[in-house]
Amino acid sequence: MTALQTLELNPGEPARAAVVILHGLGADGTDFLPFADELHLDAVGPVRFVFPRAPVRPVTANGGHRMRAWYDILAFGGEAGEDETGLRESFAAVHALLDGEVARGVPASRIVLAGFSQGCAITLGAGLRYGQRLAGLIGMSGYLPIAHTTAAERHAVNADVPVLLAHGTRDPVVAAARGQAAREALVACGHRVQWHDYPMEHSVCMEEVQEVQRFLRRVLGGGA
Repeated sequence: MTALQTLELNPGEPARAAVVILHGLGADGTDFLPFADELHLDAVGPVRFVFPRAPVRPVTANGGHRMRAWYDILAFGGEAGEDETGLRESFAAVHALLDGEVARGVPASRIVLAGFSQGCAITLGAGLRYGQRLAGLIGMSGYLPIAHTTAAERHAVNADVPVLLAHGTRDPVVAAARGQAAREALVACGHRVQWHDYPMEHSVCMEEVQEVQRFLRRVLGGGA
């Protein structure tokens, strides 16, 4: 996979932390620009927000239509198995992006990887396998991909990375049970998982944004 296209919100001075946010199926990095605007992280110091754009590919579950997707969806609901090849390609692409942030001067320990829906799956899959200790992982309305390989493949340096998971209890796209299964699998591996659910569908609510803000301030050293 070629390098990911990205959109960025840069501070007016050199960044001391970075938040990388992965969008969902058929969406775009611009979807989370308003989300970032709602996060008040002055206490953390200068923060760069990075919004990668998934490559355009045909999606089986959507009739083969081409759209931005981190991997193919064979059937909605997870019944038809997973596109492991596509998942692993995106894991590698996100690892390269994280390496690039480190090369630009932000230590991995000051980077939070976050994602929504498909982006959540890539956040958990790539973040747990990354070779440098991250500040935290945030998964919204998603699930743990290729879960049967997580325990064996996760990198030891991220064995204790803080994880925030949030989900809508009325989600018709990714059932809340799949988010809960991700939490249980990560807890079973020894991860510290903070879980929140909200009476909403496949979306993001203001209470969730506020919880994400508290999490970011905590793991990036800006207090609660």
